[in-house]
Amino acid sequence: MLENYFPILVFLAIAGGMAVVTQVMSFLLGPRNPDPKKRAQYECGFSPLSGIRVPFDVRFYLLAILFVVFDLEAAFLFPWAVSFRQLGVIGFVEMVLFLLILLVGYAYVWKKGALEWD
Repeated sequence: MLENYFPILVFLAIAGGMAVVTQVMSFLLGPRNPDPKKRAQYECGFSPLSGIRVPFDVRFYLLAILFVVFDLEAAFLFPWAVSFRQLGVIGFVEMVLFLLILLVGYAYVWKKGALEWD
């Protein structure tokens, strides 16, 4: 049974070896001419307003998490829409309940002010 996995092991060894070889070759053969402009931080073409170690506001993380949660709604809606006719009334009721739960979550987040940018 283990001989069935040998091609996978060979593939992983070759892929890992290629990754190591390309990194080493890049380190050995790549040009090294750093200057202050290359080492400076860069923010969308503007000079940075503060240091690079300033922590982000928690609202950015909260908004990202909310985006992922509500984006999953769309990911669950596509397979449901494709198989809507086969699911029948029970599938429709389950999806309505799912959307109601998400709507309650959205209303809660909105009421708590998580979507406001003061």
